[in-house]
Amino acid sequence: MPVYEYKCTKCDKKFEVMQKITEDPLTVCSSCGGVLKKLITNTSFVLKGSGWYVTDYPSSDRGKEKKAEKPAGESKDTKSEPKTEPKTEPKKEAVNA
Repeated sequence: MPVYEYKCTKCDKKFEVMQKITEDPLTVCSSCGGVLKKLITNTSFVLKGSGWYVTDYPSSDRGKEKKAEKPAGESKDTKSEPKTEPKTEPKKEAVNA
């Protein structure tokens, strides 16, 4: 859920509120009853979890781990042959004379 920042026009109190996008903005200060103004602030972007970046930006250690996981028969120098499709002859149409 997004976090919005508000400022009271009467007591100048600033605070943040976590609200759904579909919720109406707050209008009354809970401290003094003054009018609230919704502020435009920098977005806070938080990534939670562990290892979210491992697949996107692998470290040199991650590269070493991947090499260790490869079967013994595979190496960098071994290239798989590209698949080729059989060539077909274009059909010739008979010309009626």
